[in-house]
Amino acid sequence: MSNNLPPSPHPPLSPSSPPLVGKTILVTRSVGQSSQFSDRLTEVGATVIEMPTLEIVAPSSWSGLDNAIAHLSDFNWLILTSTNAIDYFFERLKTQNIDNRALAKIKIAVVGEKTAQSLKQRSLQPDFIPPNFIADSLIANFPEELTGKKILFPRVESGGREVLVKEFTLKGAQVTEVAAYQSCCPNSIPPAAELALQNKSLDVITFASSKTVQCFNKLTTKLFSKSLENSLEGICIASIGPQTSKDCRSLLGRVDVEAEEHTLEGLTQALIKWVVIK
Repeated sequence: MSNNLPPSPHPPLSPSSPPLVGKTILVTRSVGQSSQFSDRLTEVGATVIEMPTLEIVAPSSWSGLDNAIAHLSDFNWLILTSTNAIDYFFERLKTQNIDNRALAKIKIAVVGEKTAQSLKQRSLQPDFIPPNFIADSLIANFPEELTGKKILFPRVESGGREVLVKEFTLKGAQVTEVAAYQSCCPNSIPPAAELALQNKSLDVITFASSKTVQCFNKLTTKLFSKSLENSLEGICIASIGPQTSKDCRSLLGRVDVEAEEHTLEGLTQALIKWVVIK
């Protein structure tokens, strides 16, 4: 993790100042999902500019998910790795007039506290949350023998990591992966975000998933005459976790801050710590 950034032009904070006061932060979450993170950053003093880099929509076909729902009793585990997966899975249950009782005999694993909270809002408790909020930890710490277990995995239609399916299969599980939603790149950048990028009037750009990095790269390549790495010089690149950081390094040339706890609150705390260190 690198902190080789130029000194901040902002004056030192007084002890009573919110920790991110004077910092302008670009938030690159999906359409409709930015507000909670933006509100949290604003609470701790930041000025937030939103640049949605993902649009979450229904899958191209419901057939796979519908077929899985029709055979829910066949599965031992339901794996839910995002709030998007939860939202679309349960919306499809509702569409088919199926309530939560259909899941009574299925164990549910989730990745991340926010995903767990989303499940609890539907009056369901997860049977397993891995200690680290990343998919790799789900595999490494899975609470029971996987040989012969039938796993239902509703997920993004394309562009997601294949590690879960591969590793569960290697451990003897039968994994049924079905498209529950799609994540697509928007066609344009909001004017305020475009102006801030061109004027380099940003202190931080945050990324909460690999796909946000990929779409940011795609959307901004046309903005600059020189390389994106050079164009973002002096702006802190902040990542929610290891896989997102990998994409930051590959596409943007570096990552300056990585959350220790791979959640949005963890990312907020990492930025607060970064300001203090600077």
